[in-house]
Amino acid sequence: MTEMMKAVRLHAFGGPENLKYEDAPRPTMGCTEVLVRVYAVSLNPPDWYLRDGYRALPPEWWPHPHFPLILGTDISGVVVAVGKNVSGFSIGDEVYSMVRFPERAMEGSGAYADYVSVPASELALKPQSIEHVQAAGAPMSLLTAWQFLVELGHDAPNPFQSFKHTPVPLKGRTVVVNGAGGGVGHLAVQIAKWKGARVIAVASSRNEALLRDLGADEFIDYTKIAPETVVKNADLVIDTSGGTRVERFLSSIKQGGAMFLVNPLHFSGQKEAAERGITVSTTQVRSSGAQLSAAGSLLETGIIRVVIDSTYPLQMASAAHKRALSGSIQGKIVLTHF
Repeated sequence: MTEMMKAVRLHAFGGPENLKYEDAPRPTMGCTEVLVRVYAVSLNPPDWYLRDGYRALPPEWWPHPHFPLILGTDISGVVVAVGKNVSGFSIGDEVYSMVRFPERAMEGSGAYADYVSVPASELALKPQSIEHVQAAGAPMSLLTAWQFLVELGHDAPNPFQSFKHTPVPLKGRTVVVNGAGGGVGHLAVQIAKWKGARVIAVASSRNEALLRDLGADEFIDYTKIAPETVVKNADLVIDTSGGTRVERFLSSIKQGGAMFLVNPLHFSGQKEAAERGITVSTTQVRSSGAQLSAAGSLLETGIIRVVIDSTYPLQMASAAHKRALSGSIQGKIVLTHF
């Protein structure tokens, strides 16, 4: 008889109301995988993009998964079973992971559930000094900031450009983080500061005290002043927000500087960047247990921390998605099921 669990499943694309808390088959575990009892799982933009069917993409890119599917990638929990070919993890270990991303981006990685099977290579021991809520809030946002700013860590083809993304030196450089109050942004601020950069954070005024506390040297409230009119000669702008008009920051970057785009789909400033000698680069975040282990040491020691916007019980995933759509998120939204 199939063992069952509770999960939040999607039976058709649509709004948050389509997320249903219900019984689902417990996942099976392969020989190179670990079965994790999930204690917390965080929301990320790919969750609501997939819930909606990625309708912002061209129709030829729309997913056609088998329903029902289970959203979610970022988990923190406890190991309950270990595949026969797995070493380095034991039953009872507290762990965290970004599960099967981007491999399962169009069909769901299964994290909104009591249990999820995780490839051992994508798993890391949870930093002991933080709780499951903070650990679950870290993986995708932390790996995105890490792979953009510290180490790419893989040789997979870049789906967005013909060349490999390469982080630039940060020590002694001026780095602008646009969207600094969000999940990736607040971690990018901290990592850039840890690497020795002078950091200018761009966000709304409600984020100023937090971002200064996280190490930002300067803060710009974009609702009151256009940041590109006051920032000059930056070495790097990392844009974590996406959307239109990102190219306005090109005038803030020095000759030979760089612009990193977490979401490059609406960028239209390639010609201007080439004329200014500015490197524009992006990459697709990928699961990595090794990088979570390396970055986890910074979480363990408090050098960086994960800010939590709000928490909801797993059965209220639809409410959490509504919160995500309301905007002005400060840090991460997390679902809990202890």
